[in-house]
Amino acid sequence: MLKIVIDATPILSKPSGVGIYILNLIKSLCKLQQQNRFEMGIAYQPSFKKWLSGMSSHPANISVYGNLYTLPIPLRVSNLLNLIPGSPLINYKKRLGMPDIMHGTNYSVFPCQDTVNLMNLYDLSFVRYPKYTTLAIQQYTGRVKQSLQWTDAIITISESSKRDIVEYLQVPPDRIYVTPLASRYHVDYLTDEIIEKIDKDMDYDFLQPYLLFVSTIEPRKNVTAIVSAFNFLKSKYKIPHNLILIGQKGWKYKPIFREIELSPWKENIYHLDYLSDELVALFYSRADVFVYPSHYEGFGLPVLEAMTLGAPVVSSNTSSIPEVAGDAAILIDPNDFMQLAEAVLKVISDRQFRQDLINKGKVRANLFSWENTARETLKVYRSVV
Repeated sequence: MLKIVIDATPILSKPSGVGIYILNLIKSLCKLQQQNRFEMGIAYQPSFKKWLSGMSSHPANISVYGNLYTLPIPLRVSNLLNLIPGSPLINYKKRLGMPDIMHGTNYSVFPCQDTVNLMNLYDLSFVRYPKYTTLAIQQYTGRVKQSLQWTDAIITISESSKRDIVEYLQVPPDRIYVTPLASRYHVDYLTDEIIEKIDKDMDYDFLQPYLLFVSTIEPRKNVTAIVSAFNFLKSKYKIPHNLILIGQKGWKYKPIFREIELSPWKENIYHLDYLSDELVALFYSRADVFVYPSHYEGFGLPVLEAMTLGAPVVSSNTSSIPEVAGDAAILIDPNDFMQLAEAVLKVISDRQFRQDLINKGKVRANLFSWENTARETLKVYRSVV
């Protein structure tokens, strides 16, 4: 029986981004095991801080699964040891239960000898747009190139990212497989029971219309363009809307919050940081417009989530976003905040047009599911052994 081990180290207690993908992939693959005759194991490395304090247990959100393997050293240390492939200091294959396939899920993979090694590369923002990242993120390039020495195949999440990997890392296209993502929500996610509970606990006046952004607050997401467009719409058209920004602070976020502080409409701009899935879903479902003028995306999952929950979308015409959005969103040049403002104005001024976008978005969102992602991933596993 085929044995696969998936690296779940990026899953945190409050997962986002990569963590959401891995959690949903593991959950969906788990359901396919018996019918498709394969066995799944889960690998985990403690953070450097946990390692120093002697804590190395799996996070609660993956402890419910069987075949758990904990490596006794943190990622920072193993990356140094990996400079020598097959180093006798770590026998990865033995430590991880002798897998046929080792699936590294975050820009690296353990060098398991006599095992097929797969590596996830979600995007190459750190190569294409280093000005939007920190020095630590820019060092991903070396980490990726190191892992490519023992990587047999790459999994990525869009054709756009695949083209970047071929161009910037010179990886042959036949070694790269695309498995699109899916929304963490489904169309009927918000039941009356969930909405009633949230409305009791949430201190926000949903009668006030709002524009919504959901993602990490960092330069690549182009939040300053949203603020500029919002300022223009408030001053020229006196729109009654607030601007809601949901997401944790990433890197180089201070200039973004400086722009917010300088806005004459700063009292109408709310940063809500990390929220539960249920709360984020409610904000999606009640937004007048979801705005996402990101400069570059490996997939653009918030666009799909917004469509799933009935928010009309205005996003970028760059990288992978047109692949995800299709004709179900207004796509604009992220370098032109006036295009963003004009698109938002069209949506909030024309209720029929807005409803048409919502309907198209839901149809588009139905094309993506975590079951499909898991099945496509299983096809990759079968192809490489």
